[in-house]
Amino acid sequence: MRFESPTTTKEAAALLTGELGDAYILAGGTDLLVRMKLGLIEPALVVDIKKIPATQEINVSDKGISIGASVSGATMSEHAKLNKSWPGVVEAANLIGSDQIQSRCTIAGNLCNASPAADSVPALIAAGAKAVIVGEQRRRTVPVEKIITGPGTTSLQKGELIESILLPKQAARSADAYLRFIPRTEMDIAVVGVGINLTLARGVIQSARVVLGAVAPTPILVAKAAKAIVGTKLDAQALENLAAACSDACDPIDDKRGTIEYRTRVAGVLARRAAVIAFKRAGGA
Repeated sequence: MRFESPTTTKEAAALLTGELGDAYILAGGTDLLVRMKLGLIEPALVVDIKKIPATQEINVSDKGISIGASVSGATMSEHAKLNKSWPGVVEAANLIGSDQIQSRCTIAGNLCNASPAADSVPALIAAGAKAVIVGEQRRRTVPVEKIITGPGTTSLQKGELIESILLPKQAARSADAYLRFIPRTEMDIAVVGVGINLTLARGVIQSARVVLGAVAPTPILVAKAAKAIVGTKLDAQALENLAAACSDACDPIDDKRGTIEYRTRVAGVLARRAAVIAFKRAGGA
């Protein structure tokens, strides 16, 4: 196995492109190293991106917030502006593993690992986040919902890597929230995850994005769920319609963490709770 530590994303992309065998990115390593130790993968090349300045920073601008691909969950939790603008995204990132894992794990890695139960991904999609992808020949910006194509698979092409995640500037009277349900009290994989982002105008929901995780092969952006609450003050009927739309959108599996019926019901329950949190954060009564 060859180990490289480039200092630019272009150099990293060139290394990935030129490798004939299996090549992997090392950002936090909380998934990669476990898979290597279990013998699930045998990389020919590991490219460490932590020495690339563009991947190490959280930058705030008039357009929003850029989070470098090697920024840890712990670093995100300490960033005041990020917490104020996108508390739901930070909440989701902070649910990845233990305190020790938090010092290493990254939302870009969580996205590229492409687990159906990834915690940060529904929150990022709800936020309208985009991934900045760098290849040897080009740079492109892609909505996060277009990255994961199935369990463990992404739309990234050979030689491409994510340099950063872009969160748009949060509009006035807007807020997000993320909730998940797990069998144990901590450090478990989500049975269901729900990310919601909404904007109010005169106390009425003007726009919304509702995303489900762990209930289908990929995260689901549920347009009908958003439509159920837009134009309302999140009254009881709106919440009931939201829950029904989320349950209807589920396509889960039976496994040791939950049955199809259980996941379907919990999706609706969590959606109601997350919507109430986001509504109150946005200033709703």
